[in-house]
Amino acid sequence: MAVKKIEHLGIMVRNLEKSIEFYTTVLGMKHRYTMTHTNGVIRLAFLSFEDAAETELELIEGYNPDLPAEGKVHHAAFTVDDVEAEFERIQSLGVPLRDTEITTLPNGSRYFFFYGPDGELLELFQPGRPLG
Repeated sequence: MAVKKIEHLGIMVRNLEKSIEFYTTVLGMKHRYTMTHTNGVIRLAFLSFEDAAETELELIEGYNPDLPAEGKVHHAAFTVDDVEAEFERIQSLGVPLRDTEITTLPNGSRYFFFYGPDGELLELFQPGRPLG
């Protein structure tokens, strides 16, 4: 198995700029970059702490802002070196997939989602290059 670490946690937000301001001002996080998802609708912002950039918080705008407060955490992502090999491995284990193919973001990051035993949404993520 080639899972290396927790990559990021995705939190759905109504207003990306307002949330970036909150997390940078209140929690002291650093805004690393923002990008529009390949689907042209969802916007993503990545933040981390200055001395702990290895784990990020992903703010997601445009996905589903109407979830109750206890449903705002969207997913947990784990870093992998070879997302294609992991996609095949997860399929071979019979784990239920949400995605039928790997998605590539504008910065070259690649990922897919699958479900844990209680329906929790999990992501295997191969980082690309940061934007900005």
